Amino acid sequence: MFNLDVLFSVSNIILFMAIFTRLSGLFASAPIFSTYPIPTQIKVWLAACIAFILFPIVQYNTSFVVPNSVPALTLILVKEFLIGFAMGFCANILFSGIELGVNTFAIQMGLSADQALNPSSGGNSPVITQAYTFLASMLFIALGTHQWLFSAIYNSFKTMPVGYTFAFSPELIGQIVSVSGQIFGIGLSIALPIFGILFITDVLLGFTSKMMPQMNIFMVSLPLKIYLGLLLSLVFMRPMAEYIAVLIEQFMTRIAGMF
Repeated sequence: MFNLDVLFSVSNIILFMAIFTRLSGLFASAPIFSTYPIPTQIKVWLAACIAFILFPIVQYNTSFVVPNSVPALTLILVKEFLIGFAMGFCANILFSGIELGVNTFAIQMGLSADQALNPSSGGNSPVITQAYTFLASMLFIALGTHQWLFSAIYNSFKTMPVGYTFAFSPELIGQIVSVSGQIFGIGLSIALPIFGILFITDVLLGFTSKMMPQMNIFMVSLPLKIYLGLLLSLVFMRPMAEYIAVLIEQFMTRIAGMF
């Protein structure tokens, strides 16, 4: 028979709270879980269920010392939340880079005024940006990357055990900063093929306006760039999807190695 006094002891309850807090930090910043309007009740219960599954494994592999004061408990819970939040933040950098790149060539297309509510970011963005964000989200789910995140947070309890140990070493902080800096490289790689062709189109239209001043280039260029941009988006959709899939795998592999 189970001994309820042991099962619901102070140390077990605090350990469960720490596991739940680390998962809550992950859900607060991870792609899909934080970028779409999933009801808070569902995320809370999902985090509680996963914490319930991880609890006996973490308890068996850890030598957790119960804090002897409320400030010490608060410090542990804040550390656990920051670990989970950092993992989700690093994974979400990829989506921010994709959104930055698509916004760049969407403006070049002339779609800067075509703004609509983007449920993934909570703000307004061009419709074509939302299409690429949905594409990245479907690839994220199709590749099972959400399972990689759960695997990474499970392994993090071995490398960063619950307790007073300071988890954020200078090496880890440097890696997080390095991953955050890749947002511009990802945005440039996403935007460059279409943006480059549209830029060349602008140069050719400028030469045309000099050669034929009587022609209203503005009235011609606006629909032409929108049509050309949409056509290029369809042409590059498949190679872009393959490139995003490679980026997702590289990011998840690096995050798993960091934590």
